[in-house]
Formats: sequence, C-alpha cells, structure tokens
Amino acid sequence: MKYNLAVFFSLIFLLLSCKDDNQKRIAENEKAIQRREIIFTNVQKGWVFYDTPVTEASENSVATWSEWRIFLAELAQKPKKTIGAFQQKSKSLTKKAMALNDNIPFEFSKPQIKSRISTLITKVQMLDLFLNLDNIPDKKVTQLVAEINLELVSLQRQMDKIVDKSNIPVEEGESDLLKMMDTSRAIPNTPIIDPNIPRVE
Repeated sequence: MKYNLAVFFSLIFLLLSCKDDNQKRIAENEKAIQRREIIFTNVQKGWVFYDTPVTEASENSVATWSEWRIFLAELAQKPKKTIGAFQQKSKSLTKKAMALNDNIPFEFSKPQIKSRISTLITKVQMLDLFLNLDNIPDKKVTQLVAEINLELVSLQRQMDKIVDKSNIPVEEGESDLLKMMDTSRAIPNTPIIDPNIPRVE
C-alpha cells in the first residue's frame, strides 16, 4: 500500500514538473518568435538601398558595364515575407558585388574605383555575415545598409570625377610632358659615345 502511494505521488509530481517544463518551453518559444518578428520588421524597414544611379557617369556606365547594371538591379529587388529571404538576398548581393571587379570599363579601371569597389564588397560581405548569424544584430544590419549606400554614392561620384577629368581638353605639348614625367617611358640618361674617339681600357 505504501509502495502504491509512493508511486502515485511520484507520478503526479512527475506530471506536474513536465507540465511546468512544457509551459517554460512554450513561453521561451513565444519570446523567440516575437524576437524574430521584431528583427524581421527592423531589417525590412532599414533595407533601403540607393539602387538608381545618382550621377550622370554612373547612369551612362549602366549601358556598358553589365556587372554594374546587374548589381543595381539586384539592389532594387527587396526581399519579402521572411528573414530567410533577406539571407538569400544578401548571398546574391555578395556574388553580384564580387562580380563588379570583372570587366571594369577601361576608363574606370583605376585605383580610385577599384579601392571603392573593394570597400563596397567588404560591406556587402559583412551584411551577409550578420544576416546569417543565429542572433541577427538588426541594428548593425541597418547600419551596414546605410554604409553600403555611402559607398555606392562615393563610387558613383568618383566615376563622375574621372569622366569630368577626361573631358578637360589637353593643351598642346601636355601629353609629351606627361610622357616625359613617366619614368618608365623616359629617355634613359646614357652618355653618347663618339666612335672616332679611341676607348681607353
């Protein structure tokens, strides 16, 4: 009889403790779902990219530089519904950003442009990294979106500067002067040897 009572009470205790554990688990799951919804809402609000060219040079380069056009088109498509959609978009953006290094038009194939592209790639990769963490730092994600926008503007303004500089007319003799300043193409300073003078050895 005592044994049956002990088993009965232990079963009741076990059922009550399981019920408490289930309620705790349900409460934790609800908190996690609410947190994910808050993160999704914050990321969705902050996901605003400058997907249209802001300078004339950038607008003109869209026609000739397909990687730039594809990257801007990718920025224009905003993910919807889930955080997983944002994660997939960030992966796609990373691939498109890395492709910007390929086939850079000759007029923009300069260190100033390449360094800005590298910085842009780094920021897009960081965005991808943050979005794929277990606990997504939504504030850092929205901050990175703003930084990517700044890099986009900086890159496009640099394109504009290069185009403006190339449109300045070259004065007469300036190209020869620039060639002479370039030490790799300058005429070497070697003594002229007269064949009529005997060489002393």
